[in-house]
Amino acid sequence: MDAIEAARRALWHPAERRPATGVRLVLGTAVIAAGIAVSSLLGGALAGLAGVTSVAVPAVAVGIGSIAVIAGLARVVDRRPVADYGLGLDRGWMVGLGVGLALGAVLQTGILAVGVAGDWLTVDAVAAPESVLVDLAKLAALFAAVGVWEEVAVRGWLLTNLVEGLRFAGERVAVAAAVGLSAAVFGLGHANNPEASVVSTVLIVCAGVFLGVGYVVTGELGVPIGVHITWNFFQGPVYGLGVSGFGVETSLVTTEPTGPTWVTGGAFGPEAGLLGLGALLTGTLLVAGWARRCHGRFGVHPSITTPTLRSSATPDSTGATTAGDEGST
Repeated sequence: MDAIEAARRALWHPAERRPATGVRLVLGTAVIAAGIAVSSLLGGALAGLAGVTSVAVPAVAVGIGSIAVIAGLARVVDRRPVADYGLGLDRGWMVGLGVGLALGAVLQTGILAVGVAGDWLTVDAVAAPESVLVDLAKLAALFAAVGVWEEVAVRGWLLTNLVEGLRFAGERVAVAAAVGLSAAVFGLGHANNPEASVVSTVLIVCAGVFLGVGYVVTGELGVPIGVHITWNFFQGPVYGLGVSGFGVETSLVTTEPTGPTWVTGGAFGPEAGLLGLGALLTGTLLVAGWARRCHGRFGVHPSITTPTLRSSATPDSTGATTAGDEGST
């Protein structure tokens, strides 16, 4: 009977009336992957019917589809409100989004400025804004869709569930491990991109840590979503640098990496060089400072470690229901 009970608890958490963390992660990963694949096919088909060649249409379709799938997982499998994934969408969330949008633009501008000053990047041309406006708008839609769905999936859904599953090790260890593991998934997800290397993968993992810190210290995805969008948009469509191995056909500024690859990142983009690493470290410090200014302290936001479940046997002192201890499941 003990073996049967242990097996049952490895699959199901009776106090929370939902699958154990491991089951939720496996099931959720499969469902999200299927949702992305189906959404991509539908988006491509719609673009073909409309005679549109832009990749923005499939990307937006993937964004919508993945968010819908994750919302379904929240309700049916995780049994929690979508807001628990860092999607409170209140005034504070919008302020965080604005801060993130500004920060991503500033960090990429810093990369360009330092690169040009060090003779590692060369600006070859600047286009007339009106000549590239339509293409920039399409690319903005593309990077907005990518930024939203990747943050909701990797930071909101994955990191949050990892924290719950690892709480047996203590909250600080659980959060640190969840940030690291979700960042590793993020990095490996870019490992097969064009021009990718071991260095680029490691630095994308560092980018995942940066974005994860933005989530756990604020309890919201506003900052990481904003940073993700403008980091990519300014890196590629605005300044003409590679975006994780992908080039853009249209950019406001045409920039060529002329310095050593270990500094500029070469064709992969700054995320594979010291310029990108410097920006990531700077961004992490700025996010930490902003969180301290807003909350009066720098630390893990309580919402990251105290989920609000739709049904649980352990209501907290505020009346909201919270997760019980899952042990090592």
